Amino acid sequence: MPGLTRPVHVVRSIPDALADTRPAISVEFFPPKDDAGEALLWEAIRQLEKARPTFVSVTYGAGGSFRDRTIRLTDRIAQETTLTPMAHLTCVGHSVTELRNIVGHYASGGVRNVLALRGDPQGGLDQPWVSHPQGLDHAEDLVRMIRDLGPFTVGVAAFPDQHPESPSLEHDADVLVRKADAGAAFAITQFFFTVQAYVRLRDRVAARGRDLPIIPGLMPVTNVRQLARMTELSGQPVPTAVTDRLIAVQDDPAAVREVGVEIATELSTALLAEGAPGIHFITMNRSTSTLRVWENLGLEAAP
Repeated sequence: MPGLTRPVHVVRSIPDALADTRPAISVEFFPPKDDAGEALLWEAIRQLEKARPTFVSVTYGAGGSFRDRTIRLTDRIAQETTLTPMAHLTCVGHSVTELRNIVGHYASGGVRNVLALRGDPQGGLDQPWVSHPQGLDHAEDLVRMIRDLGPFTVGVAAFPDQHPESPSLEHDADVLVRKADAGAAFAITQFFFTVQAYVRLRDRVAARGRDLPIIPGLMPVTNVRQLARMTELSGQPVPTAVTDRLIAVQDDPAAVREVGVEIATELSTALLAEGAPGIHFITMNRSTSTLRVWENLGLEAAP
């Protein structure tokens, strides 16, 4: 509403938070399919709220599915918690008018940080991208549109292991630079498992003259079945150095979770030592593994 003062934690920009001396720890949830799943997710949000992450986000779901639940959950986070919400927005299945209306809705709730994504094809990752007839084709176009609509801080996706549709890692760096030139103020990566992949992307972007904060996205593995889906989503096989450790204990679910925490802790520690501005945890709507890794890192809570 016009003239309504929003709490500082709701409107604080993510780049400002990244400028703190403490590494940023953020968490990502996905929209549940039903009310029971939403109740479980809300429990995880409340558990993670106690640790005071730098910001939290709710994805749009595969192919833009569950977008209404995503928008509602982002609203709830802004209105009912002490957390800084980051809204996800994709081009999938939306006209420009619809995109503008969603941005306006977020603005009315005080949300000022938006992650602008092209999104995955509606028919699945093995299908070609088809834009809405009155929509947008590229994330950089969505970045420009959001920036034109008001004082938003816009983030974008980055792909250390190469986007499934990309011809090369150099092309991925070029695309990220174009997003920065369109007005993106930070980037969050797809999940990955090697420090070298992150450093390679960061250095390529820096070599192109852009000082864009790139937050590594990590997903602590909690069951071996996730590995096949991770390969599908990233377009690259999970390294054998990771899969061998998990498969060795695959018959013991507790041990799998423990090894997943160990791997995520080791990778987070190495990334922070390389100067990463923080870690973005993809939680799968469970708080335990993320909180364990966070505890292992020994980082203080945000002020």
